[in-house]
Amino acid sequence: HVRQLYALVSETLRYAPVLEKLLDGAALLQAEKKLPPQLAKVLVYDLLFGKGLKCGGQWKALARRHRARLQAELARLKVRHKVSRNEDLLAPAQAASSAAPHVPRYVRVNTLKTCVDDVIDFFKRQGYSYLGRAASVEELRALSGKKFLLDLHLPELLVFPPQTDLHDNLLYTSGHIILQDKASCLPAFLLSPAAGSHVIDACAAPGNKTSHLAAILKNKGQIFAFDVDPKRVATMNTLLTRAGVTGCKLAQQDFLTVDPGDPKYSRVTHILLDPSCSGSGMVTRGPGQEVAPSAERLQALAGFQRRVLSHALSFPALRRLVYSTCSLHQEENEDVVQAVLQEQGSAFRVVAAFPSWPCRGLGAFPGAESCLRASPAETLTQGFFVAVLERCGEGADASSSLPVAAKENPQPIEGTEPRAAPKKRKRKKQRVK
Repeated sequence: HVRQLYALVSETLRYAPVLEKLLDGAALLQAEKKLPPQLAKVLVYDLLFGKGLKCGGQWKALARRHRARLQAELARLKVRHKVSRNEDLLAPAQAASSAAPHVPRYVRVNTLKTCVDDVIDFFKRQGYSYLGRAASVEELRALSGKKFLLDLHLPELLVFPPQTDLHDNLLYTSGHIILQDKASCLPAFLLSPAAGSHVIDACAAPGNKTSHLAAILKNKGQIFAFDVDPKRVATMNTLLTRAGVTGCKLAQQDFLTVDPGDPKYSRVTHILLDPSCSGSGMVTRGPGQEVAPSAERLQALAGFQRRVLSHALSFPALRRLVYSTCSLHQEENEDVVQAVLQEQGSAFRVVAAFPSWPCRGLGAFPGAESCLRASPAETLTQGFFVAVLERCGEGADASSSLPVAAKENPQPIEGTEPRAAPKKRKRKKQRVK
């Protein structure tokens, strides 16, 4: 349902200029003064361009009451623009967005319950064709039908065509796989805590990154996961239980109120911080347009992000922190990191994480290129930003900041044929038949 709602909102945004003309021409908002403008656009899009109204109650009745007038206005609009298709009403830039790169369906193998080899075998028995490890992003882009690849960057990530729906698949419902975008997998992968570590997931819900951390820790150690929303905490608890996560303490609490001096956090050496942001990178997944937040909104978000990052760096035993957002705006990304590093003096530094990743941070400050960026066009993922911070003098130098998993799974050399499946593990977990 969430995916369907997201697609509806994205398409509504793409057609926004057309919908505004239809609302004006049909005088819908004048006739229905209590109808919110944004809801009116969603209703009209679903009525005229979508798959039919899915809502019920008063809104469905209201939209149907004005159906004839809206359809007549749509016909007049097409005549005025001398077009016959709805798509032709869009401006060239908007129409081109429908041809933008489609983000594949990424599937993270939950190594708490199974292994990559068993999951590959399961999908092959379901009629999927396994093409081996990808050599380039272009191979991911070319996926179609019932074919899938092992990702070229992350060792436990499978890649399927964008239209693949696995929500009813046994592996998903049993927690053996996690449907998680590739860019969203980067924070836990780059934090790379050793088994037995104490870790904080500061803004944890809905829990995909938390379950990824638990898999990296092999359920050894301790995770403290915080979120202020009780419903999101309940959802996270369900997800983590299904994924087989243990050793994780959930707390319905604002991370800014957590006391770094509390003895229970005295062994926390790693923190994953993915705070609230504008979400501008998420909009680009579908064909919708990014709706730019106001300058005031960005300033408020950046202020919060600076406070929460500074707070996270105050934990006394902290050695490594990953700061990430699903935002494309420099104000929430490089500018936040720069401001907090200046506050900290020489205590922390940005390390050059994942050198083989193609998209780097914007040149907002010296060393910003050590940060990572992701986008649908360049990395075939959601829009994302990741920075890895380490306490100075404690930990590996920048040249050795690649996670252990990445070192064990080096990138294929250009010109080679990386088609071999991963080596079989000696011990297998819960093979799904």
